[in-house]
Amino acid sequence: MISLSNLIKSIHPKTITLFGITPIAIALLSLTATAADPFRTNNPRVMGEQTEAAFRAMFERGHYVEAQKYLKQAEQLGTNEPMVFALQASLAYQAQDWDAMKRYADQTLQTAQSLMVSDPLRGNLYMAVGHFLEGAYIVQTKGTIKGAPQALNKLQTVLRLMNAAEQIDPQDPELNLLKGYMDLFLGLNLPFSDPMAAVERLERYAGPRYLALWGIAIAYRDLDQLDRALTMVNQALEEVPFHPELFYLKAQILASMGRQKNNPQLLDAAYQSFNVALSQPDQLPKLTVAQIFYEQCKTLNNIDSLDRPCHPLRNTIRDTNGLWGPTQLPPL
Repeated sequence: MISLSNLIKSIHPKTITLFGITPIAIALLSLTATAADPFRTNNPRVMGEQTEAAFRAMFERGHYVEAQKYLKQAEQLGTNEPMVFALQASLAYQAQDWDAMKRYADQTLQTAQSLMVSDPLRGNLYMAVGHFLEGAYIVQTKGTIKGAPQALNKLQTVLRLMNAAEQIDPQDPELNLLKGYMDLFLGLNLPFSDPMAAVERLERYAGPRYLALWGIAIAYRDLDQLDRALTMVNQALEEVPFHPELFYLKAQILASMGRQKNNPQLLDAAYQSFNVALSQPDQLPKLTVAQIFYEQCKTLNNIDSLDRPCHPLRNTIRDTNGLWGPTQLPPL
């Protein structure tokens, strides 16, 4: 059986972001200015205007720079919303700033604890998210062997808190989005697990809809059901048509289809989707930009049978200063 530490280390940055945002969520359903709840139309929670703006910037448009600005504003205003700190922790993870990640994970736990009386569902959810983030921090700083026992304990705590939240409202969209991604993650990595149960949860109960579709597309991609994966990512793009990481996922799916079928047209379509994903690289974390660029380079090599040095070109992006991608990418 694969260890928890390897599971956490293998997690895609998007999944960390989703967990960190917890229920993290996301619904492009109509939001009222007073509710500022991206998950619910019934019984919405008040999360704050800056939190809502950060959520929309990150998950509707993929503008991480703008999202961070709103998160810092919320933090400076003394917010008691745990999503703010969970999202900050996810950004620190992508920047590999482990001290900041630990600090924000701790603040996620503290603010989630303060919700336990007034909103025990979200209190339990964000307690789960905080412990998950701390487990990821342990593995990153202590290593796989030393960190595994503590990380396993964290996962057990995460699952217990998730179950406690589910007992309160098993159909809550925020709960089902986060738990759906968690179950999907485990289902795709652990033997004898069923990722299709996670797909059903996302399909039936999770919100917002485009994030549920995003997770389902990832599931079908990893299960090598590429036609279904492409259908799901296209449906997500109908709701949020400008998100660069959705185009990245679409490019991955098309590239896999093109290689499997030896189809130049599909490879060309993948390359164009990579181009869209990289159209504004300075609004994305640089490690994400580097990986998208690397996969685009490899796809272009498949198309024209050249041998571009994709690894060194990727590293020029990784080695730039700061958290965000460069305004100009290396030529291919």
